[in-house]
Formats: sequence, C-alpha cells, structure tokens
Amino acid sequence: MFDRFHALIVDDQDLMRSVTAGQLRAMGFAKVISAKNGADALKLLQAQRIDAVLSDWNMPVMNGVELLRAVRADSKLAHIPILMITSETERGRIQDVITSGVNGLLVKPYNAGQLRDRLERILSPAARSNNKTLVQRRTDTGPHGDDQLDSPTLAPPARVLVVDDNATSLSVLDRLFRDDYEVLTANRGSAALAHCRVGSMPDLVLIDVQMPEMDGFETVRQMRELPLAADIPVIFVTADTSDEARRKGMELGAVDFVTKNTPPRELRQRVRNFLRFVELRKQLQSEYDTMIENARLREQVENMTRHDLKGSLSGIVGMVTELADDDAMPAQFQGKLSLVRETASHALTSVNMAGEMYKIETGRYKLAPQPVAIGDLLRSLAEMSRAAFAHKEVGVVVDTDVSVGQPLPLALGDETLCHSLFSNLIKNACEAAPARSKVTITLRDTALVDQPLRVTVENKGTVPLEIRQTFFDKFVTHGKKGGTGVGTYSARMLAKAQGGKIKMSTSDQDNLTTLTVWLPRQPGGGDGTLAALSADGATG
Repeated sequence: MFDRFHALIVDDQDLMRSVTAGQLRAMGFAKVISAKNGADALKLLQAQRIDAVLSDWNMPVMNGVELLRAVRADSKLAHIPILMITSETERGRIQDVITSGVNGLLVKPYNAGQLRDRLERILSPAARSNNKTLVQRRTDTGPHGDDQLDSPTLAPPARVLVVDDNATSLSVLDRLFRDDYEVLTANRGSAALAHCRVGSMPDLVLIDVQMPEMDGFETVRQMRELPLAADIPVIFVTADTSDEARRKGMELGAVDFVTKNTPPRELRQRVRNFLRFVELRKQLQSEYDTMIENARLREQVENMTRHDLKGSLSGIVGMVTELADDDAMPAQFQGKLSLVRETASHALTSVNMAGEMYKIETGRYKLAPQPVAIGDLLRSLAEMSRAAFAHKEVGVVVDTDVSVGQPLPLALGDETLCHSLFSNLIKNACEAAPARSKVTITLRDTALVDQPLRVTVENKGTVPLEIRQTFFDKFVTHGKKGGTGVGTYSARMLAKAQGGKIKMSTSDQDNLTTLTVWLPRQPGGGDGTLAALSADGATG
C-alpha cells in the first residue's frame, strides 16, 4: 500500500528517527526522510514532495503543534496528512490539536503494527480525499464546541505470547492468563518469531530462556530486528538468576524476570500489573481515535448546515432586493425592506465569518488590509440596532469629533471583520442598556497619521463585578438568558487580528460602561462622508 508514498519523520531524538525510519522502510515506503524539529521539517516540506508527516509533539525550536499549524496555514501544504506521536494525556490539549487539523494521534509507547494501522487510516484513498475536503472546510467553518465525547470503542483485550518448549508449562500458563487476555503460544523460538511477523502484534511476550535450537535470549535478539516487533515488552522466565543473565536480558529490553518456581498467583499479578499500563494506553488511544472521528463528523454536519444557511439567506436577500426595487412597492415599505436586506446580508456575513474566526483562533489568519469607511459602517449598524431594539425604545446615536464639513477618516483593516467586531459590541450594549436609555457610538480622530482611530460604544449600566476581570474571555457571560459568552471574546480577537486593541471600562458612580476600540488608520485622506452621522441629529 505504501510503495508510492514519501514520508517525513520529525523527532529531536536520533534513535527514534532511526527506528521509525526502519519501520517505514520495512512497510514499503518509497522514500523516508527525517528532520530534528518542526522548523527543519517545514523547510523540507516546502522544498520537496511529502505525502505524510509523522511528528513528535515535544521538540525544541518548533514543536509538533506549531508545525501542524504552520502546515495547515500554508495553502500549498495544507492537504498533507499529519500523524502526531505523543504521550500527552490532557484532553484539552488533545482537543486543540484536533481542532488545528491533525489527521491521527499515536500514543506512546507503540509498536510498528499500531503505527501501520494509523498510517493506513490517514493514507487510504478515502481518507486522503476527505482530508482535502476538511482542509477547505477548516478555512470557512468555525471552531468546534467541546461536545460530549461519544463513548469510545472498547479496546480489545491485551494479547500475551507465551513461549516455552515444555508442553505442560505452556498449558499451565495458557490456563493462567486466558480468562483475562488473548493468549498466543509457541513451543520454540522460530514459532515465536512467526507470531511477530504478522500484523496483530502481542502486547507482551513471556518467554523461557532455556530452549533447544534457539534460547530465549537469541529469540528476543532476532525479534528486536523485526520492525513490527522491535518494541514489544518481554518478561524472561529463567532458572538462571545470575547478574550476567539479568544484564543480558535488560540489554534486550526485558521489563521483568521471573524464576521457574515463581508461584502462579504471583506471576499472574506481575503480568497483570504491567498489562494494566498497556490497557490504559490502549484506552487512551481508543479515546483519541474517537475524538478525531467525532471532530470529523461535526465538521461534516457544520459544513452542511452552513451550506444550507448560506443558500437560504442568499435567497432572502435576492427576494427582498426585488421587492425593494419594485416601483409598485409603497415608499413606506421600501425602507423597511432595505433594512431586512441589510439584516439578512449581515447574517450571511456572520456565517462566512465563522471561517475567519477559526483561522484567527488557530493563528492562521493573514490580514490583507484595505481602507474601511468606518463611519458608514457604524451608521448602518446603528440603524439596524435601532430597529432590532425598538421594543426597548433604546436610542442608538452615532457621533464624531470630526468637524462638520470635514471628511471622516478611514480605518485600515478588513471590512468584514470590522462589521462583525462592531456588530457584536453594539448588540451587547443594546442588550445591557436599560429600556428607554441611549447607546452612544463615537468615532474619534486625533488627525495624526501615526495614531490609531478610536471608536467608543457607551451604554447605561455596569458590568457585573464577577466578570469584570474576565470580560473578554471565551464563554464568559452573566445573567443573560441564552448568552454564549463569545461576543466580546470574538470582538477582542477581531480587533487584534487587524492590529488593533480593545478595552472595557465601567463606572459604578456614573452607572456607565464604555468599550473602546483602537484600529489602525488609512493614511492620507478621508472617505468623503461629512461628519453628520446620526439619524437622531447628533453631529460632531
């Protein structure tokens, strides 16, 4: 299966790179190259064809997670499947790498059979096709919620290979372990090696030392030369308790020694203690596999939902535009239809914005700054907010400190990001404002080219003391029915993505809350709009 693939191994340890390279060559990979950190790997990826990346998590210079994000941020490399090799057990960090686009996770310690299984999963034709689709989805869908994890598939019982030339001993050990584990038996070294050449590797080998033809030490030495069996743990059963025998066994990777006269109950417990660790690693691997599959399914559902929403909203915008442009439509309805069109267009923009937020959160967003008519944008948002909160009789006023008759300054950023940024802030202010109060939006301009523009959004009411220190954190909300706590968080991220910043101040004495946003300005002129923004008559 792998004979036409080129693989890149990324690991800071020489031994691990060498062992993994040997395993991949034994599997039939056409070409195997390696790098000692993510930075070197990225250069190799940009310089030559690579079909799969096997990366360790923790490395100097650039770790595996940073490499993953860098690859996913590069449109020419983003389709390459990445298998992350890790001993990480913190579920939150695992969720982060899954969100960042990892294709598979392999838990340490692992054997070549488990490595082969994960590679087959990420390099199968269906998986490769799916990866290209998911890369596209990740560019235009938002981050996934940390949904309840589906129950992982139960890991199969551990597999123990018992090797002994004595038929009675084999029978005793088989009966001793068969209730808890899958037991394989071999009565000579060559038969044991045959078990280690197949795909279903044993999790533990329990081997007698004294055997004819090939003793236990030689059998394990040859086992270590097999790529699929190089890392299988071994317990030696021997009558030789000398230091030399123990040293020889330890050099071959023995995890324990037991004597021939060890009571069966003690032997069973020693094997059970070690295999408990194996079972925990299997369960962890199963959970990670399930998390990746759940993320893939969520992306598919979100993609279909987003597609349906975009189609419906586009249809609404088109139909409302036809009605608003119909000369037979009474004038009093044309203004309302235009507002409906703007609202539907805003909703459509919000659906598309999910993808931008995903890239911002994962550090993959690249700003292409353009002049933004911030005054026109604020006026449009204020008009929609007045209509949306008419039931509260909240007045939304847009003001400026620019002299009447002078053109308004332009921001330098992204219009879609600015639209979402200020839409969130104004909506939150209107929700927090008491009925029959006023929300004031002010565009302030220092008229200095090297100074940013400043926009303030002010409303009556104060931010609850409990959330003042975490106001811009994700999922922070207080006392708002149905609140998600992502509006102010996204506002901060959107401001930062455009080279700006945001601040909240609240005054118990004045009963006021003010959100201030600083954005880079477009040098050299305004947008030609006179400083008379508010439909309420407020001017600069």
